[in-house]
Amino acid sequence: MAHSYKLRYFNLQGRAELARLVFAAAGVEYEDVRYEFADWPKLKASTPFGQIPVLEVDGKAMAQSNAIARYLAREFGLAGKTAWDQGQVDMLVETMMDIGAPVPKIRQCTDEDEKAKLKKSFAEEHLPHYMEAIQKILEENREGKGFLVGDEITLADLAFMCGQDWLKLAMDNPLEKYPKLQEYVDRLAAIPKMAEWLKKRPKSEL
Repeated sequence: MAHSYKLRYFNLQGRAELARLVFAAAGVEYEDVRYEFADWPKLKASTPFGQIPVLEVDGKAMAQSNAIARYLAREFGLAGKTAWDQGQVDMLVETMMDIGAPVPKIRQCTDEDEKAKLKKSFAEEHLPHYMEAIQKILEENREGKGFLVGDEITLADLAFMCGQDWLKLAMDNPLEKYPKLQEYVDRLAAIPKMAEWLKKRPKSEL
């Protein structure tokens, strides 16, 4: 029996976009419910913890963006084929969270000199530390011509792809010095199901 899925979030990419990419990669239909900020106060009490995104599966609610994405990935066969692969996928999803962690501080900084220092540190120290490691992981898996884990797209690939828009809030082109990673992201975006979603998804602020 097919499940009924409803994903509730603001009219943003934000913390729901990874789950949307999972739905797209799996080719599974769902209801993409998008709220305006003005509507949120009256809807807050209808969520498990007073926050969104919330995924409803056959009327039952689940909160927390990464829990939602991992649940969907497991349901749709995108979590990795073996226990080891699943661990590697989780590792890379968590790594993307670490990479993006400094972005809010950079965005919210109002002192231009301090912001410039934060951006410089991000671009020259923080980002290379992670991107070089991820590029190595990619290259060691089928010479960089496939995916981050295994021989099929997984949540790890979707998390990396999704994270690029977030990183662009801190610098214009986070993959400028990593052409192999840029080629990899372009390859993911060209997968027909992914290309279809990227073309049709609603235009919004990040």
